[in-house]
Amino acid sequence: MRRFLIIHILLLVVGSITTYAQITPDNPFGDKTDEFGNLVDRFGNPIDPAMRPPIDSTDVEIQSLPPRLYQWHYSENLGNIEIVPADTMRLNYQNTTLTEGKNGSYNHLGNLGSPRLSRIFFDRRDIEPSIFLEPYSFFFVRPNEFFFTNSNVPFSNLTYLKGGSKVNGEEWFKAYFSVNVNKQLAFGVNFDYLYGRGYYNHSGTSYFNAAPFISYIGDRYEGALLYSYNYLKANQNGGLTDDRYITNPEDVASGKITESINMPTLMSNATNRIADSYVFLTQRYKLGFHKEIEKLENDTTPAKKEFVPVTSFIHTMKIEWSKYKFASSDKLQDYYANTYIEPGNPNINDSTSFISVKNTLGISLLEGFNKYAKMGLTAFASYKFSKYELMNRDSTTRDFMNENEFYVGGELSKRSGRFLHYNAVGEVGLLGKAIGQFDVRGNVRLNFNLGKDSIHIIARGLVSNQLAPFYMRHYHSKHFYWDNDMDKEFKTRIEGEIRLPRWRTQLKAGVENIKNYTYFNQQALPDQYNGNIQILSASLKQDFKLGIFHLDTDVTWQRSSNQTILPLPDLSLYGNLYIDAKLAKNVLSVQLGADVRYFTKYYAPGFMAATGQFFLQPDNDLVEIGNYPVINVYANLHLKRTRIYAMMYHINQGMGNSKYFYAPHYPINPRLFKFGISWNFYD
Repeated sequence: MRRFLIIHILLLVVGSITTYAQITPDNPFGDKTDEFGNLVDRFGNPIDPAMRPPIDSTDVEIQSLPPRLYQWHYSENLGNIEIVPADTMRLNYQNTTLTEGKNGSYNHLGNLGSPRLSRIFFDRRDIEPSIFLEPYSFFFVRPNEFFFTNSNVPFSNLTYLKGGSKVNGEEWFKAYFSVNVNKQLAFGVNFDYLYGRGYYNHSGTSYFNAAPFISYIGDRYEGALLYSYNYLKANQNGGLTDDRYITNPEDVASGKITESINMPTLMSNATNRIADSYVFLTQRYKLGFHKEIEKLENDTTPAKKEFVPVTSFIHTMKIEWSKYKFASSDKLQDYYANTYIEPGNPNINDSTSFISVKNTLGISLLEGFNKYAKMGLTAFASYKFSKYELMNRDSTTRDFMNENEFYVGGELSKRSGRFLHYNAVGEVGLLGKAIGQFDVRGNVRLNFNLGKDSIHIIARGLVSNQLAPFYMRHYHSKHFYWDNDMDKEFKTRIEGEIRLPRWRTQLKAGVENIKNYTYFNQQALPDQYNGNIQILSASLKQDFKLGIFHLDTDVTWQRSSNQTILPLPDLSLYGNLYIDAKLAKNVLSVQLGADVRYFTKYYAPGFMAATGQFFLQPDNDLVEIGNYPVINVYANLHLKRTRIYAMMYHINQGMGNSKYFYAPHYPINPRLFKFGISWNFYD
């Protein structure tokens, strides 16, 4: 594997020239000043920096680093660029290591990096690239989530995180490196290794990622190339055989308290493995003209010209190949309802694989190249070919299925200016499996001042009619075998948001209607609900500050019109009380505090190890989880380029009702000490 990675890194660095945008590291928005010294964008439109649309990364702070550095994401379909803050996060850094998420909104199986599912319905993502990878969103990075970097000096980051003991603790090592050859060409690599031994029997996780990338910055050509290799191994124990080992230990184990690692579990020899690789390429060539930069009246320096793009030609490509395996030698009685392959053999060795190639071509009329061009307009077409390999009932041959999808679409956007920004993108299927499918989504953002306050109002919406993912329509294995003819899932969503930065307030509310909702039923099989399900949601983030004392709160209320098919907790809460102070002549930043996460009782989805999916609990084993707070205490230190944290996780273990489950029969880890260090290097 080492030779494989080295060869691919060398090939990408030596043989690829690709890129990013028309901005400089010290000026990521392309701003300049007019002859009166007023700030304007690169097309001459007046700008108020306070009116910049807030970057959708509220948990990351923008800091002025001595080296000039900026980072960005690419949208996967059209390669649009979103500038994001460099990850120099100072506050609450310890929560980035939690599988339940920064605000504790994910259900999971207990161990670091275990499969997870968001309890906040509006935070759930589309199942892409496959249903097997989505539960590992804590580790697996999609192309549109990857950080590309441009800097005037070599930049690298080393991170090491550790929790618990050598016997059953967890470790996580990350390394990121980026260097510019010149102002145009940059390349780098990301390494990620997670190892969670597990505090419960056979719950260990071991994940690896290597992702070299390269970019080129130019006036006319821009693009980027990313290769990502992922290998994920997650042991599965099926949950505890008796929850009383957690809730009432005196009733079991002869009245003795049993260590978590010795608590009996349903399985002891079952493992999920996923090997996934993808290549993502985005590039565009721009046509335009050069114009002289206006000079002050007494400026005698030679005239300078800048390139003004008018039209761009876009190409994006994603090639992905993936394999999923589930192996088990556990001899379970009456656990699986059916056996389709080798009924006389108790061992399970399920597998499936796929390869897909998607190309998108587009042409874009760029916003702002003259005073009449008040918006950007893009037209595109995409074609995706996918080939799937499945097991066969005879156990000796394989089934192969192909799918072709052809879409056309367009995007309308306005990203410059002071008050109004909007973006709308839609596509409709014309050929293959895409026929009858469509997806339209957009957002509008208003930014204005009211007295001394800045106000941001955001509206979002979507309408879609889409088939369920392939593996919810077709999957063949020893105990689960289906080929479903499903209807398209029709969804509409409207969501509004208000942000008041001065008051540290963020209020959001939305409603969604789903017809033909697709889910895994009580038998862990794909199913559809032919009626309509409505989801209402409202959330409030309110932060308070008094000197060095802070209280951050996050409350989400949601209601499903059908709790049997789509169960959701009514309330999810997060609170964080801390002090934030500067010491040692303001060189050392210190955050000391405690936070709590809590949700109300509900019949949360269970987890089926054989398919790696969350499903509705069976009627004969209904268990409510929730109504249990999890409290952590922590200390964060930030010294120049170094971040250090120490945390006591689940400090309240043994207090209250002790029902600390984030999924039915899967308790979270007991109390343990965690620490971590992250160090940035600029040389």
